[in-house]
Amino acid sequence: MKKLNKLSIIGYGAGDAANNLAFTTATMFLLVYYTDVAGISAAAAGTLLLVVRLFDAFADVFAGRMVDRAYSKRFGKFRPFIMFGSIPLLLLSVAVFSVPQLGESGMLLYAYVTYAALGLAYSLVNIPYGSLAGAMTQDPGERAKLGSARLVGALTVSSALGIFVAPLIKPGADLQQTFTTITLIFVVIGTALYFFTALTAKERVHRAVPKVTMKQSLETLKTNKPLMMLCLSSFFFLTGYLALTSVQLYYLRDVLGRLDLYPVLSIIQLALTFVLAAFMSRLVRTVGKKNVYIYSSLGTVIGGVIIFFTPASQVWIGFSGLVISLIGVLAVNIGVWALEADTVEYGEWKTGVRTEGITYALFSFTRKSGQAVGGALAAYALALGGYKSGGGAQTPDAIFGIQVAAGALPAVMVIIPVLVMSKYKLTDATHAEILKEIQARRTKTAYAGPVEANTADGTTSTDGTTLAASASTSAGLSAPAEARNPAGQ
Repeated sequence: MKKLNKLSIIGYGAGDAANNLAFTTATMFLLVYYTDVAGISAAAAGTLLLVVRLFDAFADVFAGRMVDRAYSKRFGKFRPFIMFGSIPLLLLSVAVFSVPQLGESGMLLYAYVTYAALGLAYSLVNIPYGSLAGAMTQDPGERAKLGSARLVGALTVSSALGIFVAPLIKPGADLQQTFTTITLIFVVIGTALYFFTALTAKERVHRAVPKVTMKQSLETLKTNKPLMMLCLSSFFFLTGYLALTSVQLYYLRDVLGRLDLYPVLSIIQLALTFVLAAFMSRLVRTVGKKNVYIYSSLGTVIGGVIIFFTPASQVWIGFSGLVISLIGVLAVNIGVWALEADTVEYGEWKTGVRTEGITYALFSFTRKSGQAVGGALAAYALALGGYKSGGGAQTPDAIFGIQVAAGALPAVMVIIPVLVMSKYKLTDATHAEILKEIQARRTKTAYAGPVEANTADGTTSTDGTTLAASASTSAGLSAPAEARNPAGQ
């Protein structure tokens, strides 16, 4: 395929900047907002985050099926969701940070309803957005560029939040007015960014089946072992990452006593994002996406260990642990989207049907589940330590609870993805072979004409080829016989 032009890459990155005006604002500040502004207890807030984020995970599956079933001749499969779902999503972000004083039960009910509605709206925008990358290009290097652009967009927003918003989270400030003003501004900025994405990031990958049935979706998932391994590793990685993200502000403010370092960390994060984005495409071509994922995860583990064992008096050692963890997280978050897109081709190779929507939805389902568990575990660690709302002086037990959430949980959880991905078989070389075989199958179909054929396992191929079970390829992956030898040679 032709290389992506710069405008389409920038446009794709703008979409995740818009996503994170809602998503990162919630992950960074919602726990603090619930405990320190709305007055909800840490334990109740932890349960809320767990329940609603698990609901979000199932909402992703619903959104994935909606995407697979939809198709517009004018706008394609994905862009209509981005255009028409953006404004409701951003308005719900305003509602989430506007909890009225209705008594404890009333506040909790309002928080549950608004956060769940935000999660559903986010799924209906983010699943199409994430699926769009796999439909823009099949080149690993170009997909790495899209992953880099996505991370740049996301981290530009999160860095801005850290630089300009986090310093405002201090005792005595009118935080309700702060969050209301910020989220209203985000409605305007986010809408403009989403429409920029919809106008510039367009689908280019051929699809034989525009609308995918439920049976075809389930068949693709059932045979996609690399996707399942990637989902499992991402669940544990996100559990550790969200634990750290949820209490990062608490760690700087209450453990190190240096809330002023939050903007510094955000600036470092932004600089690292641009550096990694510039080199990630070359790094992927050199060592492969799988190895980037594994080595970066190990960096996050090391950072977590430093955070957990560093005494509160050693500010700069603890801060360095945050930076090391951050480098690992950034690198993983660039490469993981390209890995997910590769599993779409693997599913197409196995079944003859491209199912970006349900594939990305299952991937996002496990990530959301990990986020739910990670955020809840962080809140429970605060509660068990006896965290006092309001940001005042904390007890040694509360300090220890924060260090557990910021250091021990990420270190323990992220080592599991390393073990899982060490067995991952869908390497870049294998993916390249798969792409060649898919293209050869399409070429044969173009000459022979589309014919519906039954597969050896009783399912139907919709791209005009007979897909029969066969022996393993040289890379150790099971492939359909017609896919392995599409021209019959």
